[in-house]
Amino acid sequence: MDKEEYIRPRSVNLALRVTEDERAMIERRMAQAKMKNMRGFIVKMVEEGQVVRLELDGVKEMVRLLSNATNNINQIARRANEAGNIYAADLDELRGRYDELWEQMKTILNKLTKI
Repeated sequence: MDKEEYIRPRSVNLALRVTEDERAMIERRMAQAKMKNMRGFIVKMVEEGQVVRLELDGVKEMVRLLSNATNNINQIARRANEAGNIYAADLDELRGRYDELWEQMKTILNKLTKI
């Protein structure tokens, strides 16, 4: 911020009420930013700050798929213990589930890298 921008007249008064905890959080963040002027800090955050909103639908789907895969592994282990062998169809199903997991994971990671 150059000197001219700093001394420009400000004609709009903006009042904001916060809780004690919110004020303490603002002061902690100001200290981390090595700023002492609260107005300057708030204006800087509005100008340059970033709001991150995470949608966790992908994570929920990932948990569902992991649960399904775990159940499949347990079923295959039981069959292998009972019959003494593993069926190719069971392994193919398991591979398919893991492919779904990896695709979901790639989607989540791609979204996170764009934040």
